[in-house]
Amino acid sequence: MFKSKTLTRQLTKEFRLWRKFSSHNRESSVNPAKYPPPQFKLQRALIITKFSRYEFEQMRYPQLNREQLERKLRDRGTDYEMLMYLHNLHKDFERNVVQSFLDVGCEVKVANRVEFRSSLSKEIMKWADLIVPVGGDGTFLLAAGRASPLFAQSQQKTPIVGFNSDPQRSEGRLMLPKHYTENTADAVAKIKSGDFQWMYRTRIRTSILGSNGKIPESTDLYRHTVTKMEQEKTEPEYLSKAWSLRYKAKMKRVLPYLALNEVFIGEQLSARVSHLQLVINHENVDNKTKCSGLCVSTGTGSTSWHTSINRITNQQVEDLVSILPIPEPKGGKPMPAFDAEEIANQYNQNLRFAPDDPRICYSIREQICVGVWPSPRNFKARRFVNSLFVKSRCIDANLVIDGSISYPFNDGAKALLEVHPEDALLTISLD
Repeated sequence: MFKSKTLTRQLTKEFRLWRKFSSHNRESSVNPAKYPPPQFKLQRALIITKFSRYEFEQMRYPQLNREQLERKLRDRGTDYEMLMYLHNLHKDFERNVVQSFLDVGCEVKVANRVEFRSSLSKEIMKWADLIVPVGGDGTFLLAAGRASPLFAQSQQKTPIVGFNSDPQRSEGRLMLPKHYTENTADAVAKIKSGDFQWMYRTRIRTSILGSNGKIPESTDLYRHTVTKMEQEKTEPEYLSKAWSLRYKAKMKRVLPYLALNEVFIGEQLSARVSHLQLVINHENVDNKTKCSGLCVSTGTGSTSWHTSINRITNQQVEDLVSILPIPEPKGGKPMPAFDAEEIANQYNQNLRFAPDDPRICYSIREQICVGVWPSPRNFKARRFVNSLFVKSRCIDANLVIDGSISYPFNDGAKALLEVHPEDALLTISLD
């Protein structure tokens, strides 16, 4: 398989357009001058530690002692040695992080993910100068969700910095670079001395639109069981006359949980088609789609589910090139070999956008494109937007924030997804 200058231009055209579009409008990103970081002085650190699989099994079987639990796990075929190895690996690292903060004169409190989800979390956050998730990206997302100013009912911005407890098995993109797993004391010393950079991460604010300002009960998905979340009270707001007529609703109510990675909307049963109606940037066009669900991502989340949905493989590049007309080689010289892997990698890298980008990007999963769908026919399956209105025509669907907090979102339910600069998450970055 060969390439020419013409073919290369054809294949790279979309990459250049995507890169240009991704960098567009950077001047409207979160402005540190307008939203300055706090006067930071590290004295109290709150360590949020992940829930190991062994701890999860202990929670599932509280009536069993250690020996009984071991026997039960072995009997069902669990690799008990590996289970305990990973548990001890995390606990040893957790103690190392705690000691590093104690060594620089910090007062430290430790809470695991289950404890942190209790009602005490708001009081603990008010106490802390810094929130330190220790584990993987899931633990970071949990800490970020509870650090939401909407959830905490406070304008206090407590910064977050995370440590990856197992970089061999976890990518930990939200955590500090992996070499700080082996050098936690160096990282803490830099934070204590102020030798770091502030980073703002855009988050999605979700509002439920309706006639009475009520919001449905939320469900905690972290515990692998249906557990009701603590329901915070945000005040309902009346819509303007124009919006009320446009969206056929009287009031909106902001959900207390902000999305750092993404908001997903779709049917609970993955085999069932999700029927949704979308309005982009309050335009006067109703876009109707049938698909496998809608994923609305931030720049932070663009390295995660967003990329997984939209990425292409080497095989797809090869299949595409195989149907393109290949010009005859000039002068009888063969064309250089075509590198499908390089093209795929470049395309996939360009799916990512900056964590502080003020826009969000929606992706329609497996959109049906036959007959009358989508409507209108030119409705794009992926696009950057400033706001997105979504109306459900689903039977048994959910709106899920960061894969952890779920709200029912069935036929007639309406949501508005948008970005507010003051909702940005304040994090600490080290080189």
